[in-house]
Amino acid sequence: MTQVAAGILEKDNRILICRRRADQPHAGKWEFPGGKLEPGETPEAALIRELREELGIEASSPREVTRYEFAYPGKKPILLIFLKVTEWTGEIENRIFEALVWETRERLTEYDFLEGDAPFIATGNW
Repeated sequence: MTQVAAGILEKDNRILICRRRADQPHAGKWEFPGGKLEPGETPEAALIRELREELGIEASSPREVTRYEFAYPGKKPILLIFLKVTEWTGEIENRIFEALVWETRERLTEYDFLEGDAPFIATGNW
């Protein structure tokens, strides 16, 4: 099963969310930064690698918040693993997204997120 690590980066009571570009799958949808685990990689190591590639930062001590399986219509289920990141070094730089926004938890429901992220946002227990 494909596993995906999603980073919940928090700073000043705001969460970093990212909007996919028009040339990417699920164009225009909002998501948390992260990506697929490579063979032999832990969720923490995958997230650290993805944040380096996507945002140019070095995250430290990601902490798993929750995980669940999700299946997009017509696709095999994936395992989504959400990890909170409160410490990193370097300045966040947008390397692959259409947009980056720091938003409050309360306002996340106003964005058109990937369907797989919706159950996580709905719980609010993170």
